[in-house]
Amino acid sequence: MSIVVDFNRLSNTSAQVENMNGRSSTSTQDENIYDKLKVAAQDGDIERLYELIAEDPNVLGHFDKVSFCETPLHIAVEAGQTHFAMELMTLKPSLASKLNVSGFSAMHLALQNNYSRMVRGFVAIDNSLVSIKGRGRVTPLHHVARIGDVELLSEFLFACPSSIEDLTIKCETAVHVSVKNHQLLAFKVLFGWLKRVNKEEILDWKDEDGNTVFHIAALINQNEIMKLLHKTVKVNAKNFYGKTAWDILQTHQSPCFPEARRLLHNVKERLLCGSTTTLARYLSKNLSSIEKRNKFLGLGNLNSNRERSLNTSKRNDAILVVAILIVTATYQAGFSPPGGFWQESSSNPHDIHSAGQMTMPSNIAVFFTVFNGFAFLSSLYVIIVLIIGLPMWKLIYGSVAAISIAMVASYVTIFPDPGGRISTVVFGYVLAFPLTIGTMLLATLMAFTVDKHCRHRVDFPASCFRSYDATHLRFFLLFISLLFFLGVFTFVHIS
Repeated sequence: MSIVVDFNRLSNTSAQVENMNGRSSTSTQDENIYDKLKVAAQDGDIERLYELIAEDPNVLGHFDKVSFCETPLHIAVEAGQTHFAMELMTLKPSLASKLNVSGFSAMHLALQNNYSRMVRGFVAIDNSLVSIKGRGRVTPLHHVARIGDVELLSEFLFACPSSIEDLTIKCETAVHVSVKNHQLLAFKVLFGWLKRVNKEEILDWKDEDGNTVFHIAALINQNEIMKLLHKTVKVNAKNFYGKTAWDILQTHQSPCFPEARRLLHNVKERLLCGSTTTLARYLSKNLSSIEKRNKFLGLGNLNSNRERSLNTSKRNDAILVVAILIVTATYQAGFSPPGGFWQESSSNPHDIHSAGQMTMPSNIAVFFTVFNGFAFLSSLYVIIVLIIGLPMWKLIYGSVAAISIAMVASYVTIFPDPGGRISTVVFGYVLAFPLTIGTMLLATLMAFTVDKHCRHRVDFPASCFRSYDATHLRFFLLFISLLFFLGVFTFVHIS
């Protein structure tokens, strides 16, 4: 696509600005140097470019004074002068973000003219150009999704992952664009990338009509796309006209839709048994058990904006660090109680004890184990709340149970027992400790499962709710560090 704009318009504007500042340059001289710059851009003459810069070191800076104009970069791109364009981007990076009067950046023009090598060069210099908005808020990612250039599409996703969240003025993501333009392979690339980066919720985003990707696939009879999506998206989501994908297919009674209708019939049970709820209806309900728990612990249930989400994340980090320190201290205290251990057994009627038991009296040992165990359990519960939903969280839950059993075994071994047998207090503690841990794990797991199901039924982006996914990887790393430290400490103590 070739766009011709009056290049001299910039020269006149620049001359007026300079005259207002009392400078002695004339309009004729400006027109002359900008005409030479235009010719150099069309010819790709880099040597001539530097000669013009020597004549006027601010020759490229003049373009910043005009909001919309055809820069030498636009001209070089339309002429296919890759090296000249990249040289200009290096000398004046701001030119890459300039839109011409038709609303296109140099990146858009390079894509429209199929200059793939030039496009890759631009991205190598500045990967943020993948998400630069042009006319209609269309980004280069939208463009390659529309034309189905899967190689550039893949490179763009890795160069600028956040570009997948960019919306056009019609509220369309690149996924919407690919499906509307029947680009099946491009959709598969986007779908595979979203699954690998745990951003499947973008598939439920709605365009200006409230249609998700699933609605659009049903509307234009994209059967293969519907087969890929029906287990991932909210199949019972409604658009702004109150229609689900099944309703859309029902309105098309043409025999060209039998396969799609059969597919939607297979998920009809899901549509009926798990109807969606609006955000307003969800907010009007009473707090769920997990939301009440989060409120009690000072955790938010909604992510109203990105800044608040970051602040909440930092606060959760601090809570987790403190909880880990308490768990570490109480676990260590269980293995190294005040007073230490008896080194040998004694059968003295006035002082019966066994080697390896605490030296402190039984009544004091009860207080110590109860309060130390309470601190351990409460901090462990906070950690359980914060780590649920993280990578391999089920394995972490198993590790929590293992730590608890190990601590119970240590208390059974080291608790002072003058009678030579397990006292009633110790026996009750041994039973209460694993039961408490099991209850904590089971209750948290059930609450998480129920809450996740309820949030999935809300016809609204999941990112607006408190995140339980893998975004807080540092939680996982901190907890793994805790497990490693406790394992080393236990090994050293036993040795």
